[in-house]
Amino acid sequence: MGQKLDTRAIGLDVGLAATKWLTGAENLHYGLWTDLEVNAANVGAAQAAYTAKLFKLLPEGKLRILDIGGGAGETAKKLLALGHDVDIVVPSAFLADRCRENAPEATVHEMMFEDFSSEKAFDLCLFSESFQYIPIEIALDKAARHAPGGHIIVSDCFRTPEGGRQDGHRRKVGGGHHVTKWREVLSERPGLEMLSEEDITEAVAPSVDVEQELFLVFGLALTRIDAELQLKRPRLRWVLNKTIRLLMSEKSRTRILQRITERTRTAEAFCKYNRYLMAKFAVR
Repeated sequence: MGQKLDTRAIGLDVGLAATKWLTGAENLHYGLWTDLEVNAANVGAAQAAYTAKLFKLLPEGKLRILDIGGGAGETAKKLLALGHDVDIVVPSAFLADRCRENAPEATVHEMMFEDFSSEKAFDLCLFSESFQYIPIEIALDKAARHAPGGHIIVSDCFRTPEGGRQDGHRRKVGGGHHVTKWREVLSERPGLEMLSEEDITEAVAPSVDVEQELFLVFGLALTRIDAELQLKRPRLRWVLNKTIRLLMSEKSRTRILQRITERTRTAEAFCKYNRYLMAKFAVR
């Protein structure tokens, strides 16, 4: 039997293409919807508002910045335009290529942050929606070592107690480390001084509603095609379904079906299961 499909990689490629088509940029992060009407036309404006808020946390002066999990390089491109020096650490070959294209003046390290090492000292380690993919202790300790006397910014989702409970193959909207674990690990690191922490959950949550509406459009198209095949090409439909079952796990099939046919991923559910935090630390 062949290898299972990498649905996460497929979703990333499709999501990036859809975002660029919709906004003209390859931003992968949430938007900030304060004072904006929640619709697809405002996705670009909401993402720009998010970046502007994030950049208000930047220390003054020209900075040597380590952008950890730099997405497609859009944030790095903006940081370079402000006069900063930027290194990007990103584990995906596809995203590393996009970083080199979008931020050619940045130094791109195609690897996991856990494997990253450098003799260079940075003024700032930035985690913009990448912190959740790295064990908390490793992320904070390595960032502190790479930015001695500098700063760390973490902007990401964290799971509430309700969000951490499993529900079979159905995945709850959002993600990230448990917020209680986050507090616990921070309390054990007196060398990290929290300068600020802001909960922006309600402001970013509408991003989920907009995303879900887009997935429902895909779902409607696929449902319509499936119905047509069942009526006019039943044998072809059987072969396609059999192939999908061979290539995708039951968990993946269930989650994809949920994404494209249900409205369980909502802003309200996001606020229940997650806390979205923007935090800034000084490394002492």
